[in-house]
This record gives sequence, structure tokens and C-alpha cells, in this order.
Amino acid sequence: MINFNGTISEHSTINIEENRGFLYGDALFETLKVTNNSILYFEDHYFRLMASMRMVRMEIPMNFTMDFLQAEILKLINASNPAPAYRIRITVFRKFGGIYTPQTQDIDFLITLKTLENPDYQYNKSTYEVELYKDFYIPSTGLASLKTNNKMVHITGSIFAQENDYQNCILLNTDKNVVETLQENLFMLKDNQVITPPLSEGCCNGIMRKQVIKHLQKTNKINVIEQPISTFDLQKADELFMTNVIKGIQPITQFRKKTYTTHFSQTLFEELFS
Repeated sequence: MINFNGTISEHSTINIEENRGFLYGDALFETLKVTNNSILYFEDHYFRLMASMRMVRMEIPMNFTMDFLQAEILKLINASNPAPAYRIRITVFRKFGGIYTPQTQDIDFLITLKTLENPDYQYNKSTYEVELYKDFYIPSTGLASLKTNNKMVHITGSIFAQENDYQNCILLNTDKNVVETLQENLFMLKDNQVITPPLSEGCCNGIMRKQVIKHLQKTNKINVIEQPISTFDLQKADELFMTNVIKGIQPITQFRKKTYTTHFSQTLFEELFS
């Protein structure tokens, strides 16, 4: 089931050949986790989407309130098969018209869902090996931090990881600094400091990234710093871990010849989700 502009149906009436998200990548999206009809961190998702729409000059409908979007998400869930949890994607795209220059700034929205087997976050202790992906680089611009339909670097990086039996890849920007992993923000523990790339490096303005930074600053047990990370820093780190709103926290155990501990990320996981 899908929700297209407020109408629930099995399939949308979107014509691909007239869809600007398909033709030009003129689309934004949010991925959310829903458990027990509760949308996790929904306020943060909503305001990130609104800020992104303003940045790319999409016209935000007057009824596009937080209550409206929440109701539309729950309407889709209630019309679908029951499940312990759901992965929800909200996609907004400009209405058809124009080539690179759109004829209108008005938008359509599409909400889709996939079921998740476990509503709770799980801490994965198994071996998790990553490698650098260097075929293409992420630009250090404001647009890079947005969740747009243009994810070709992440897609080709995912294929590279699959072909070479890595669990994930670390993406770099045009300055050859570390940005993020294929679907997650990246954190590094080094010398009793937690370091993560700033948004100015091109990383996604992640919702779980925000929760981790806020928690660490609040507990005041360890310094959390947003600063550029070089590939050489990775070899000197004590721990590496990744975050996103679907997985929560995922530790990295292996990068090339370096093996990492996982004590800090496991403690952080327990503090946030237990």
C-alpha cells in the first residue's frame, strides 16, 4: 500500500516519464522508523524535511504541518498489514513541468512503507569490515547534506562493497576527508574524544547523529567534537561506529589491518536504547 497525496491505494498513479524526481533527481526524502504507532524522532525528521524543502526552493503547502504528515503516515500504516515495526519513506518532488528550470515549485508527496521484524534496536557484535570507496567523491557543499534522490555515489559504493565482500564502505569528499558510510553517519573514538565530520564536509544531517551528539554533550562524560577526519586518523582510532535511525548504532570492527574495540559504542547503545 502507498499514500500518494493523501490517497491510499495499492499502486500510485505517477507517470514515470512525467516525474521530476525520476527525470532530474528533483526530490527529497525522509526515512523514518515507526514502532507501536509511534514515529521515532518525528519532530527532528519533520523540521529537517521543511528546512531541506526551503533550501531547494520547493513550495511548502499550507497544510503540510507536523500533525498532517503524522496523520498521513498513520493512515497508511492502518491500511496495511500489521507488523511489529515499519520503515517509512516520505518522498516529496516538484510537480511535472519544465526541464532543468521547473514550471512550478508546487510539490506532490508519496509515502511508502516496508515492514521490520524487530521494533527494538539491536547491537550487532559480529565482525563488521569496511573499506574506503574512492571511485567517486562527495562534494563539500550544502546540498550534499540533504537527503535527495541523487545517491549515485552511495549506490556505486554499495556495489563495490558487495563485489568485494565488505559490510560497508567509507565515503570521502573532494578534499579526500572522511564523510560518512554508505547509509550512516560515522563517529570515531580517539584519545578519549568522540569525533564526527561536520556537515560542512558533506555528510548527511543525520537524525541519529543528532541524538548521539546531544546525549554525549548532556552526559558530559566525554568530549564530542565535529571536525574533519582524515583516512590516516582512522588507523589511529580506538573505535569506529556508525549511526542511522533504522539501525541505531553499528560498531565497525575491522578496517584494513586495524581491529577496533567496541566497548564505548556498546555502552552508548545501552544508554540510548535500554
